[in-house]
Amino acid sequence: GVRDVLFLYEENRCSMTYMYEYPEYLKIKLPKKTAKRYPAYELYLYGEGNYAEENKNLLLTGIPVLFLPGNAGSYKQVRSLGSIALRKAEDVDFKYHFNFFSVNFNEELVALYGGSLQQQTKFVHECIKVILKLYRDREFAPTSVAIVGHSMGGLVARALLTLKNFKPELINLLITQATPHVAPVMPLDKYLTDFYTAVNNHWILKAQDLRNLTTLSVAGGFRDYQVRSGLAFLPRLSQHDSALSVVSSAVPRAWASTDHLSIVWCKELILATIRAFFDLIDENTRQITEDPKKRMSVLNHHFVRHPAKIFEENPEAFTELTGVQQFSFEQDSITYYFMVLTLQDTSSWIYGCVNSNSSMCLEATDLSWRAELLPTTKVVILKLQDYPSLSHIVIQVPPTVGNKYTLDCEFFKEDSRTVQLPVTHLFSFGLSSSKILLNSTGLLYNVQLQHFNQIYQAFKIYIESHCQSLKERKPSVYRLHIPWSHEDSIIVAKVPSFTEISAKLHIAQPENDSRIPELNIYSSSDCQYEVILKTSLLQVLGQIIRFHAGSLPVYIVSNILLTYGGQLSTLISTGQCSDFSLELVRTAKPYKVEPLISIVVFLQGFNWFREIWQSLSLPEVDAAVLSSRDAWFPLVSLILFLFGTGIAYWSGVFFSTSLRLFSSLWLTLIRPTVPQKDKLITPRRLCGVLSLALVSWTTCGAFAVFIVYLQYLFKSVHVFVASVFYFQDSDHSKETSQNSSIHTVKNQSSMDSISEATQSLSNSTIAEAVNSLKMHVTILNLFTWIVLLNLPSLIYWLKNLRYNVRLDPDPCRSTAIIIVCILEILMNSSTSEVKSSKLLKIAAKVPLPLSVAMLAFGRMHLYKVPHFVIFSLLLHVLCCIV
Repeated sequence: GVRDVLFLYEENRCSMTYMYEYPEYLKIKLPKKTAKRYPAYELYLYGEGNYAEENKNLLLTGIPVLFLPGNAGSYKQVRSLGSIALRKAEDVDFKYHFNFFSVNFNEELVALYGGSLQQQTKFVHECIKVILKLYRDREFAPTSVAIVGHSMGGLVARALLTLKNFKPELINLLITQATPHVAPVMPLDKYLTDFYTAVNNHWILKAQDLRNLTTLSVAGGFRDYQVRSGLAFLPRLSQHDSALSVVSSAVPRAWASTDHLSIVWCKELILATIRAFFDLIDENTRQITEDPKKRMSVLNHHFVRHPAKIFEENPEAFTELTGVQQFSFEQDSITYYFMVLTLQDTSSWIYGCVNSNSSMCLEATDLSWRAELLPTTKVVILKLQDYPSLSHIVIQVPPTVGNKYTLDCEFFKEDSRTVQLPVTHLFSFGLSSSKILLNSTGLLYNVQLQHFNQIYQAFKIYIESHCQSLKERKPSVYRLHIPWSHEDSIIVAKVPSFTEISAKLHIAQPENDSRIPELNIYSSSDCQYEVILKTSLLQVLGQIIRFHAGSLPVYIVSNILLTYGGQLSTLISTGQCSDFSLELVRTAKPYKVEPLISIVVFLQGFNWFREIWQSLSLPEVDAAVLSSRDAWFPLVSLILFLFGTGIAYWSGVFFSTSLRLFSSLWLTLIRPTVPQKDKLITPRRLCGVLSLALVSWTTCGAFAVFIVYLQYLFKSVHVFVASVFYFQDSDHSKETSQNSSIHTVKNQSSMDSISEATQSLSNSTIAEAVNSLKMHVTILNLFTWIVLLNLPSLIYWLKNLRYNVRLDPDPCRSTAIIIVCILEILMNSSTSEVKSSKLLKIAAKVPLPLSVAMLAFGRMHLYKVPHFVIFSLLLHVLCCIV
């Protein structure tokens, strides 16, 4: 599944954008108050060559567009948009042109640390005010700014409307590129999830206030494994229709999936964006039109259905024609008229005659707006019942200057060209298939893929074409059409050929939508097409990873926590601490945690249970939320749990191996000292705890956690080295006996063999050290994941250290102080103190309910994971003391 997401996607079909002059980024001077409040942020104006020189005095006369980079993004990513817009302006002799501004967010990791999102939003508000001031007293001064936001930049743009003093009329157009609108990809801190909640709630509750803002969200498709396209679809709002969400593979004249970075430089996509910008200009104001309907018409023209014509706001209804060819038809015998033309110019070419004499058409209505542009052709399908006044179809093709083109036409009834193909079951694992044979006598077939409506379904569709004659033919076009969202994918194939198509969804079918996905085959008239459909197990696993990989840390930590509880249980029953790997296999079972969560999710479907749940002030179970978003699969939690078990197992092996390597290196350099039993709390350790607590409070909590983690790691290596050293110094004859036992049982781990040897030697000190070491390895394993989850805030703090020593806000400041206290005690503890504790039975039972709670409430809130681990280890600390 991981391989399918990261490597098995379509090749990059995007062309790189180039500029013909050296790019320049002119820094815009901000007001002193703004510069002082946001020292890490800057505003730039993009330019090239003479255009850049002319703009150095900031006497701007164009249309302002503001580019917002995303997570770790650079302000220089505006280059593609700015350069192509400049070339387009040169084509129209600078009658209209755009000024592209870009914000430098210091390449902050805002997708992983949400503490600076509010700050970025406020800075963008200040930038908009500064930009509009630059145009003051101009003849065509703008009153609003268009915004293009990449990744998290798009979310920051949407968040502008949540600011109290922000005027919505300052923005009239927002285009987002690969922005995760629905939810964060990795919800690593509360500030991030709260920011999302505030933005999405505002857009739903204040939908009426957003009617004058036109929003376009472009997703990257399956090549973008960082932000899946389902997250990039704007929340559906029934109050207005000023928002549009598309996948780049469905955008006309692009038809290409993009990865997360290439979406900002993909030439085909940037060209569509810039063409839309120029079509949005109002000739009277020389700014982007204030008419929301026109804005949506332009966006639909360039990003949804392109009729192969230059956009016209009010096209002429009737045209006079002379000297053109016309085809007559009998309306009673047919339903549809279909035509394919391989000549891809932008002039009108098909008309419906409404007034004619016996030899020619005198007046006609332009039907070219009903056409649709495809990669190699333009096609038009006319339902003739909608045109009862037409007497003829009229074709007008301009001189081609020697270029070849073909024109294919046919009449057909809908039933004759629609074929139903039921998809194979999810658990067929590709062993069975659905098959149809199309003996083509026409130009179009619609293959309806019945029961294909869930995101966990994934298929491979094989299309093999055979032709009767060997003459040269135009390529066939295969389009996978998803009717409830703009996520079509198009493939062009030679004839004859064997083509493979991947069929999977970004968005599940809404409950109130009964439309069926279709495979449209634009075929050759004398060819035979065989369509075979099979379930692809690899791609099903890929969908699981694509939709739920972000919750994997929860499953891994849950497995380790169950293992930790099992080790405490064996300490009670046998007096010995079992090895991590063996205990994981014995204890970490999905049936211990999954059924309870499934029962709760089922009961939440009843009103009485929901009322009881809410009266207890408990949050909604994450699995129920995901189900409501149609992002939950059958058995997905079981698969993820088993995947988490595998990762937890190999992380345990990695720790054991690392300890052995470090100890062998240590033994060659230093002779270790005997591990002495000492008090858990000493003045020196107390000073260490206070120092790290001070570091956490005054700088960064994650930094203090990282320091104490390294200290714990060093201590564990020291314990392991001492155990190995004094084991090697034991009586030689007993060592020989121990070696023979190791030779007999080859598959036991190093720490198990050490444990057996120490028991045979009756050396209680070494035996105790080995038991303690096993417990330390598990605790280290747990805290490794806590450190990894807190790492983004540490990186953010280090990157911004020159601006501020203290991270504010800090998502783990308070928890870091608790972690420091816990680890400082645990690193100096041993299993002998725990075994004699009265609280040990409680401490051994707590990890199981905590694992259940972690899976119930941590999948969509990864920042809650450390809280469950801390509570469990807090009981361990009490066991050492009481």
